[in-house]
Amino acid sequence: MAGKVKWVTDIEKSVLINNFEKRGWVQVTENEDWNFYWMSVQTIRNVFSVETGYRLSDDQIVNHFPNHYELTRKDLMVKNIKRYRKELEKEGSPLAEKDENGKYLYLDFVPVTYMLPADYNLFVEEFRKSPSSTWIMKPCGKAQGKGIFLINKLSQIKKWSRDSKTSTFVPQSTKEAYVISLYVSNPLLIGGRKFDLRLYVLVSTYRPLRCYMYKLGFCRFCTVKYTPSTSELDNMFVHLTNVAIQKHGEDYNHIHGGKWTVNNLRLYLESTRGKEVTSKLFDEIHWIIVQSLKAVAPVMNNDKHCFECYGYDIIIDDKLKPWLIEVNASPSLTSSTANDRILKYNLINDTLNIAVPNGEIPDCKWNKSPPKEVLGNYEILYDEELAQGDGADRDLRSRPGQPPGPRASRTRDSGRSALSTWK
Repeated sequence: MAGKVKWVTDIEKSVLINNFEKRGWVQVTENEDWNFYWMSVQTIRNVFSVETGYRLSDDQIVNHFPNHYELTRKDLMVKNIKRYRKELEKEGSPLAEKDENGKYLYLDFVPVTYMLPADYNLFVEEFRKSPSSTWIMKPCGKAQGKGIFLINKLSQIKKWSRDSKTSTFVPQSTKEAYVISLYVSNPLLIGGRKFDLRLYVLVSTYRPLRCYMYKLGFCRFCTVKYTPSTSELDNMFVHLTNVAIQKHGEDYNHIHGGKWTVNNLRLYLESTRGKEVTSKLFDEIHWIIVQSLKAVAPVMNNDKHCFECYGYDIIIDDKLKPWLIEVNASPSLTSSTANDRILKYNLINDTLNIAVPNGEIPDCKWNKSPPKEVLGNYEILYDEELAQGDGADRDLRSRPGQPPGPRASRTRDSGRSALSTWK
């Protein structure tokens, strides 16, 4: 197709700009005709708002869905997952099966969570059932570990509520909503330290759902050894893995940035826990991601001009059960190390190859799956059209006694999961 892609961004990051320039695309301003706009979540609000929004044409694409917050706001994500479970239960789906304690067998992947102040009474009821538990409070709309604290006494919540009410600089009307979640207090530790996983997932369409998993995710480690001791509840170097927090720790390593590749984690777990349980863990992680996307798909505005790359944060407990902590709409493109820079440059490169096929002027009417050769480090995680075509969704729902993740068959040569059920 003739003509070069005209791009705009309001995020001045070299990993983005270098990728646009490498393709020979032309930079323009937002007031000129553009084809590709990599924008912040604030800007996307304006693009799609009723008052200031404008109609996008078929040759324009953007990097967020209009209401991505249904997945990326902590409170809405939990609300949508709860609704999804209830709907499956109503349908009598085997996915919504529960054990004798009333816990979901296959859909119990988000720690017990309540919204505050709205669910305060429900939270108190739950807290009193296990008064020795620890809970983590997070503001709904913030990132990078801001505003987070841990509590293990009801009086701490009451104090928080009092403080924020009497605060002179926080008008009551704008008082932030918080989520409070049961803290995963038995995290899997490596070298005595807590870590979480950051995985990148690209969604090209929600209906039908088509998503890709980036193979080069990483683990983020705390700089201080983990202790469940209540005396360390306010030491965020022990509990929060966010680089924005850990980089201020005196033991922070600027060479590796407290990061491990997912591949290293896999090798470590295979050698310490065995191949089978490691494969099961990664199958379950993939399962969680697909189920969370299916939970929000019905409410997502599936605009054909949009794609989105999400940063999934997963914590693994010492029983090798993965927990979905949150999903980020704007995963950081800042590089804390040289390896980080290469990873993020390649992530953007591979994302653009899928979102803007052949680097040509986009055509939103185009809805073909890109060929395998262009996926780079992405692999198809789930393609609803293909799944329905070969009955894989039915297969996923009909296998009793086994987590309805991908089929457990292993390809002998790669030792990786043959994700046949997902495609």
